Amino acid sequence: METITYVTPKQYAVLKLVLERGPLDLNQIAESLGVKQEDLMRDLAELENKGLLKTTKSKEQFYLPTELASHYVERGFPEEVVYTALTKCKQENVEDFVKCVEKTFNYPLEEVHVGIQYLVKGGCISIEKGAIKAIDQDKCVELLMRARSLRDHLGSILRGSEVDRDIAEQLRRRKLVRAHERTIIVAHPTSELMYSWNRGLIREKTLITVVKPEYAPELDRYLIKEFDLSIEPPKPSLSKKHPFRQFIEELREVMVSMGFEEVKGPHVEAELWNFDVLFQAQDHPAREIHDTFIVKSSLKAHAPVSLLERTKRIHELGWGYKWSPERALRLVLRSQTTAVTARAIYERGPGEYRVFTIDRNFRPENLDAKHSMEFYQLDGVIVGKDVNFKHLLYFFKEFAAALGIREVWFKPGYFPFTEPSVEGYVKHPKLGWIEVFPGGMFRPEVMEILGAKGYKAAAWGIGVDRLAMTVLGIDDIRLLFTRDLDTLVNMKYRGLNYFIKGSTGRDVVVVSAPL
Repeated sequence: METITYVTPKQYAVLKLVLERGPLDLNQIAESLGVKQEDLMRDLAELENKGLLKTTKSKEQFYLPTELASHYVERGFPEEVVYTALTKCKQENVEDFVKCVEKTFNYPLEEVHVGIQYLVKGGCISIEKGAIKAIDQDKCVELLMRARSLRDHLGSILRGSEVDRDIAEQLRRRKLVRAHERTIIVAHPTSELMYSWNRGLIREKTLITVVKPEYAPELDRYLIKEFDLSIEPPKPSLSKKHPFRQFIEELREVMVSMGFEEVKGPHVEAELWNFDVLFQAQDHPAREIHDTFIVKSSLKAHAPVSLLERTKRIHELGWGYKWSPERALRLVLRSQTTAVTARAIYERGPGEYRVFTIDRNFRPENLDAKHSMEFYQLDGVIVGKDVNFKHLLYFFKEFAAALGIREVWFKPGYFPFTEPSVEGYVKHPKLGWIEVFPGGMFRPEVMEILGAKGYKAAAWGIGVDRLAMTVLGIDDIRLLFTRDLDTLVNMKYRGLNYFIKGSTGRDVVVVSAPL
């Protein structure tokens, strides 16, 4: 006697569809039945286990537009805009021409340079000694036709259509689309399905997972879902890094990519390194117990005699008070990672170098949504003979670009050991503008104490916790250290898609207050 196979109505519809139309991919089946693809996965697996279907998997590449794509489609490719500008901006000097194009067409300065590069590369224009000298109309027409064609194809992608792979690759190289990969699942009818279907051995039954008393009189009408209680339930994966830890590690990669060397320092530090070498007076309010954790111990730090003598001389000359070496050798919990970069300058002395550190600091704070007694800083310095304040601002702009931060606002600031000083603000999605980029030029007294007299240092102490809150989209600093799995799973973080290049990235808009 031949065996009847019972399936659910949805599974029956899948089998009928595949028999009528042949092999179909998951998307085609889902569209035909009006269901979601993910709602069919279990059904396909069960039908395959019963030998009625066979599934195959393959990889397919597809392309999605970037944010820059719609800008190019609406306003034209850079080479199109620059070519149009040739008739309106008559300046031969390239620098003056670029400014004219930016002003006349309200087109981003960096994109104007891109357009000029394409026109030169395509032989449309030639440049000699910084001036536009010749225009080849035939080559210009050819170049513009290619640009127009690419723009049309890019518009098709924006409307959801697919384009030829060669065209897509050209757009990808121009950072107008990104390549993605998806899995294509195809369901094939088996010989067993065709045999059983033709002989009427496949029948529908309504699936139930809970047997209720009212089902008892007609239990044969239902397909009862069986459960194997011996199978262990799936466990959540614990192998994923905590988002905050991942963020810190990727910040480290950004700094190394920018040519910085990482340095380390102790958490328990002498006041000498935490304050005194930074030319911070011993009676400064920040050194009192309400701003610093003092280590309750009779132990004292050690320091080179020459460093102590130099610090004493410069403090007493600059601040006009009696400097205490005993106070300087007291132990504290480090309140700023500037102590680490100060040590690095002392160890390296005069020269040209860049160093950074990312680590914890400690200050007496009441724990709430915006404050913590333990926090991370990214401290760094650029040391050299000719380093100036512009290098510091440029670093902040490049660093912001590397993090994909679109807006940075600068205003003058004050810090005890830097002059001039600046405060950089970024926009948090919920909290508004928050300060994350404090920095300045080390005072000459600091560099002299550290044994690098005559050299300059651009220095900063970036608030890593605040940056992380901005990137992760959270408004409570305590969530950076949470162990709650539901919170971590829902924390939106896709990693830093950072880039480092010779000029500020096109995704950064810098709004600067006068300094």
